[in-house]
Amino acid sequence: MRKLAVALQAAGHKVVETREPGGTVTGEKIRKVLLDSGTAGLDPRAEMALMFASRAQHIAEVIEPALVAGAVVLCDRFTDSTEAYQGSGRKLGSEPVLELHRVLCGGLQPDLTLLLDSNPHTSLNRARRRNALEAKSSNRGHDENRFERETRAFFGRVREGFAAIAKRESGRVVVIDARGTPGQTHQRILEVVRRKAKL
Repeated sequence: MRKLAVALQAAGHKVVETREPGGTVTGEKIRKVLLDSGTAGLDPRAEMALMFASRAQHIAEVIEPALVAGAVVLCDRFTDSTEAYQGSGRKLGSEPVLELHRVLCGGLQPDLTLLLDSNPHTSLNRARRRNALEAKSSNRGHDENRFERETRAFFGRVREGFAAIAKRESGRVVVIDARGTPGQTHQRILEVVRRKAKL
């Protein structure tokens, strides 16, 4: 995302980078609850509700003002992730996720969603290493490994959920082969953004 932001800024676009859960002071507090291994017993419905609480605040405080100001908003995760993780991974189904999205997000959808597809085992190991490094360097007293401790079956369902969204929303969601080097993946992303987003 950082590399894409730099490329868009170099092309003269105002860019806002953000992430979910998080993106606001309130959202970052919710993120700690959602991702910390200490909250392993969180009910799937509570987990989904917290994702949307963070998202509603994020839209009101960051995303909508940035769009009104004419900026390109790059967001690491959005409702598709909730549908894949809570809807498919936690087996809550797509309907409650999409209904909450309609009610709490006003149906706001990205113009383009990039789904980075790679080997799930490799991606999981990468996330675990990243989280361990961040926890060590920040000395924050908690970790962000709650999801990374899930089973292979869980991540299989998540991947199937993302694939179903990409099939259903083929005009908006583009699958990017992310099995190559970071540089190769970045080039694929740039090609798609230039073609689909007309930036």
